[in-house]
Amino acid sequence: MTDDPTANRRIRVVLVDDQALLRTAFRVIFDETEDIAVVGEAGDGAGAVRVVERTRPDVVLMDIRMPGMDGIEATRRIVAAAPRIAVLVLTTFDLDEYVYGALRGGASGFLLKDALADDLLGAVRAVAAGESVAAPSVTRRLIAHFVRTTPAPARPDDRLGPLTAREREVLTLIGRGRSNTEIAQELRLAPGTVRTHIGRIFAKLGLRDRVQAVILAYELGLVRLGENA
Repeated sequence: MTDDPTANRRIRVVLVDDQALLRTAFRVIFDETEDIAVVGEAGDGAGAVRVVERTRPDVVLMDIRMPGMDGIEATRRIVAAAPRIAVLVLTTFDLDEYVYGALRGGASGFLLKDALADDLLGAVRAVAAGESVAAPSVTRRLIAHFVRTTPAPARPDDRLGPLTAREREVLTLIGRGRSNTEIAQELRLAPGTVRTHIGRIFAKLGLRDRVQAVILAYELGLVRLGENA
């Protein structure tokens, strides 16, 4: 499949799902927009890696359960090779161990397959703009659900060592789902200072986006299960 020549000023999307009918349905939705172009499709993880390497999209809509290479492994390979490409995981259930694995592997968020068209378009635009589809409570619930079996560390994790006390506070608030504006208000900091702290946190901990920051905050015990206040 060749690239869409009109896609230069549009969000370039690759569709990955083993159901051709579903890929067609998504394509119809995107074809009705002026800012999103489908530049490739794949029916399994291995095909997804090849198509992404060839087309270099902005966003990959990635199914998880596929024959051969699944979406988790494909996500890991795509993100490792091209960190700027955002992977948006497609799932049937909102609490799914496979989705959690994909988020840990570098996906920027997840979306239910039966999501409304407006929600689908909004999610694609968000991750293309560098945002993570991690703020909704359902994503935090997903993370909390699979972290609950992991005991909180008895002492501070070594990974927190490089962070200052203020950076730990900011990471904790990210884990609780706070926006930059809310963090600034709660800590009485300027918005620019919050952005600087977040940039340093990501650099020190090797994080690519807020999804990974939320997961790490739970895993390190900075945020407890059900703690959102």
